[in-house]
Amino acid sequence: MSEALKEAKKAVKKGEVPIGAVIVSDNNIIARGYNLKESAADPTSHAEIIAIKKASKKLGEWRLLNSTIYVTLEPCLMCMGALIQARISRLVFGCYDSKAGAAGSLYDVSNDKRLNHRIKLTTGVMTAECEKILKDFFRDLRR
Repeated sequence: MSEALKEAKKAVKKGEVPIGAVIVSDNNIIARGYNLKESAADPTSHAEIIAIKKASKKLGEWRLLNSTIYVTLEPCLMCMGALIQARISRLVFGCYDSKAGAAGSLYDVSNDKRLNHRIKLTTGVMTAECEKILKDFFRDLRR
C-alpha cells in the first residue's frame, strides 16, 4: 500500500484527487497508476484503469489472473467492473468511499454471485494514511 500512496502523491503534484494504485503479480509490481481525470480530461482516467491498462500491455494479456491490486481508496463501480473484466484475483484498499464505493460501501460487486468472477477483498490497509492524503488535499483545495 505504501507504493500506492507514492502514486497518490504524484496525483497531488498534478492537482489531481490523490488516488494511487499498483498491481502486483509474482511478488513484483507490474503496473502503477494514479488519478489523471483532470489532466487527461477523461472521466475514465482513474488510477485503477490506468494500472490495469499498463499491466495488460506489459503482460500482453487482458487476463490478470493471480494478481493483486492495491488502491488507496475503495474502487467505484466503473473500476470494480474493470477489475472483474481483468480477472484480478485480489483487491486491497486503504479506505472506504461512502459516496462512490463499489466494494462494500454503496455496493459490493466483488462477491456478486451473478457475475462470472469474484475478487477477494482485504480492506483497511494503512487506512489512516490513505484518509489523510485525501482529507489534506480537499482541505487545501477549499482554501
